[in-house]
Amino acid sequence: METGGIWTHWHTHPDVLLGLLLLQGTYLLGIGPVRQRYKLSDVIESRQIASFTLGVIIIFLSLVSPLHVLGDEYLFSAHMIQHVLLTLIAPPLLIVGTPGWLIRPLFRLKFLFRLAKLITNPIIAFSVFNLVFSLWHIPSLYNLSVTNHGIHIAEHLIFIVTAVIMWWPLMSNMSELPRLIYPLQMVYLFLLSVAQIIAFATITFSSEPLYEWYTKSPTLWNISPLVDQQIGGIIMKIGGATLFLTLFVIIFFRWFNEEERKTRLDKEKE
Repeated sequence: METGGIWTHWHTHPDVLLGLLLLQGTYLLGIGPVRQRYKLSDVIESRQIASFTLGVIIIFLSLVSPLHVLGDEYLFSAHMIQHVLLTLIAPPLLIVGTPGWLIRPLFRLKFLFRLAKLITNPIIAFSVFNLVFSLWHIPSLYNLSVTNHGIHIAEHLIFIVTAVIMWWPLMSNMSELPRLIYPLQMVYLFLLSVAQIIAFATITFSSEPLYEWYTKSPTLWNISPLVDQQIGGIIMKIGGATLFLTLFVIIFFRWFNEEERKTRLDKEKE
């Protein structure tokens, strides 16, 4: 492909389009006809619909837009942007957009509830996501994923699923599987911000390219494979850490304001 045509190349994988249509369609069916028929809730908030739909759109853009071609055929750094969108941006939007009452009926099956409770335990959720993310960036596995379409699809699905699990303790809308309390959310976010340090350091400070696929790819904008790899490492780590630490500050002020409100209420009762 000529480099000038990258920006107009939309990679219309039927499996991606079908999967996203099924996801969005199931959601709309659940919050509409299913909700009304089984009286799951009187209302659905428009902001939740917008949040979930935006999450689906971000996954769509990540996997179908020219970014996909850039990441698959030219630049490791573009692939890292793709991974950031799939793991750090879309999943929390999907969770925030999913009302607790919509998935609560699933947990009437005890084994499903026990499984969900187990995998959303903060320690397990944190460990599973970071382990999976790091393993997929081992050069041999990474090169396998970009050369085999089926494995590449599996990689992205695993990323999204483990990312949803990782975000659950921070974004849950269910009392049965609740969010962490504010202080623990801050600890969780801090640990997320420093996680994957070994993978980041290996990718960013390597003296030679680690990913054979990109050494054989056409060069774009005179960016060498090594510089591209270093940029990708920075996007992976610094981008994620910035998001986590920003949320850390936001949650700190929410906690502070809640404590202030409790203090005022206690004084009014005296």
